Amino acid sequence: MKILTRYVLTELLQVFLVTLTALTLFMLIIGLVKEAQQQGLGLLQIVMLVPYVLPEAMRFAVPGTMLFAVASVFGRLSANNEITALKAAGVTPMAAIWPAVGLALVVSFVSVWLNDVAVTWGRDGVRRVVVESVEQIIYGRLRQQRSYSTSQLSINVKGVDGRKLIRPTLSFQSGGGDKPATVSASEAELQADPAKNALIVTFRDGTLHMGDVKASFPDTIVREVPLDAVSRKGATSRSPSEIAMADFAAARVAQTEKIRQVEQMAAGKAAMGMLTGRLEWTTPWATEHERQQLKHERRTLARIVVEPWRRWANGFSALCFVLVGAPMAIRMRNADFLTSFFLCFLPILLVYYPAFMLGVDGAKDGRLPPVAVWMGNLLIAIWGWWLLRRAVKC
Repeated sequence: MKILTRYVLTELLQVFLVTLTALTLFMLIIGLVKEAQQQGLGLLQIVMLVPYVLPEAMRFAVPGTMLFAVASVFGRLSANNEITALKAAGVTPMAAIWPAVGLALVVSFVSVWLNDVAVTWGRDGVRRVVVESVEQIIYGRLRQQRSYSTSQLSINVKGVDGRKLIRPTLSFQSGGGDKPATVSASEAELQADPAKNALIVTFRDGTLHMGDVKASFPDTIVREVPLDAVSRKGATSRSPSEIAMADFAAARVAQTEKIRQVEQMAAGKAAMGMLTGRLEWTTPWATEHERQQLKHERRTLARIVVEPWRRWANGFSALCFVLVGAPMAIRMRNADFLTSFFLCFLPILLVYYPAFMLGVDGAKDGRLPPVAVWMGNLLIAIWGWWLLRRAVKC
């Protein structure tokens, strides 16, 4: 390895690793505090979340950290006339820039991997910790606020004495449009059973309301509520953003089959109407539900198709940032690393992120092809290449 290459890589890695550690810790704390506030977690649960939140923090920190390292190192090299010395010795500035590009290429692949780990293993781990700790979470919320609620469950109490809930009222809304069930009792006790994936609630001396039906019980009744309904992390159904990279091909096939089944249901309803003379079944109004479902399923398919493109584009933003940051830092000749970083980051903020979001939104809506998510990367790469040529000639 040439002395210049080793020198540049050493300087870059020092700044990159120190900054990445500091920024990751900062974002990790923000992520843990956010989860603790939303879920009412205790200290033990927060510690258990650390390995699962870490990939999420790192995937956001890596591109900005790479830009910061490049702006800092090349700004200092240029301000100290080291780039000028290279030119005077007949060495092109690209000899100093290529090691940064190579490092950014490696970091980009790592960033793609971190994106995949963060949205699959990381989010699954956070959900699992929250669900398994739901008993402690609910008791903590009820002691502090006398109430706990999710989209399907609501618990209100007058007080909490140890594990005993005083005069609790529990309302549970199951799926499928069923009427909510409400139980009021003089006391109750909660116990989570991860093996059954249920929260077991034991009521004593109360009444049960279900629609128009009302029943009293002087003794004890037991109700089991799914843990997914109790946890504020929601059900375990995956959105396209939480599918692993290795599973996208299978997810695409499954979603295409689901669309085909909905289309067959709509066609079957219309055919049955024509065969039986029920012409109202052939009208658009009769298949409104299927048409709305088709719209939703096709949008989901579009998101499944776009998601791998988005992760690769997002991961390789680190490489694009280096292509812009290195020549800009050289031309500015500013040893102040904060000034160099913000002057390099401002055009990226104004160009890259709006173009990236525009491409993602257009691809998800079907207005643009999936490759459009690389629009921001392409603009930054072209601009960076133009800056590199000017930096070499000057």
